[in-house]
Amino acid sequence: MPDSIDVPGYLARLGLTGLAGHQPSIEALDALHRAHAERVPYECLEIHIGRPTTVCPSESAARIVAGRGGYCFHLNGAFSALLRELGYAVTRHVGGVQGNTTLPAGASANHLVLTVSGLPSDACPDGVWLVDLGMGDGLHGPLPLVAGEHTDGPFRYALRPSEAEPGGWRFDHDPRGSFLGMDFRAAPARMSEFRDKHEELSTSPDSGFVRVAAVCRRDATGFDVLRGRTLTRTEAEPVRTELSTAGEYFGALDGVFGITLPAGDREILWARVTEAHERWLASAAGS
Repeated sequence: MPDSIDVPGYLARLGLTGLAGHQPSIEALDALHRAHAERVPYECLEIHIGRPTTVCPSESAARIVAGRGGYCFHLNGAFSALLRELGYAVTRHVGGVQGNTTLPAGASANHLVLTVSGLPSDACPDGVWLVDLGMGDGLHGPLPLVAGEHTDGPFRYALRPSEAEPGGWRFDHDPRGSFLGMDFRAAPARMSEFRDKHEELSTSPDSGFVRVAAVCRRDATGFDVLRGRTLTRTEAEPVRTELSTAGEYFGALDGVFGITLPAGDREILWARVTEAHERWLASAAGS
């Protein structure tokens, strides 16, 4: 059954109401992807506010229309529903992100990946594109699913056949990024395949999403990341700013990431962020 979403509201959130009714094209896909990366943040704040989410694309799309974001299951799930409504041939895939060398390569289902087919170009003769808004500081625009190095703004990525997933693909991140790389399977996936991992990532005390309130957005020249009370802008090199007060913190959420929270949510979130920051300071002092 198709995911029911508010297409006009979604396009309005992206600032692309003029794309309603247009035929699928790589130019329009590129505009949609870049606007989404810039305007809809990668974030896990609902976990810290205490409001559980699901992997349902319709629910995720409604939250995006209302001014929020999400992480890979939410962002790519909702975007796939939007693209399908706009006539694109979209496939969901099981993926796996590795943050460091201790994690084995492979599609562990901690990531949802999208590909869009049927849009050939000189750079992409087969017409298949990697479309992924769920890597935080990853892609700004879609990448042709072609082995080799790819440039996206100031960053360089690589795509190659996956050694861990036969028939699948491997994405190698720029060294300035927050993770090493990602593998994904060639086979189509259902959203139900991500439910267990979403439950783990949103509730386990070992989950990075549970440990740290994080927000990220990508643009043409770099990316912004807010982890706890540290705001980092990365272009050629990272530039970090410590946010000492609630005013500075919520000013960054609004001004950099476009997230404006009601007073009740702000109170809960600031208390959680401050508690985690104080634990971090105590741990650093004792090391």
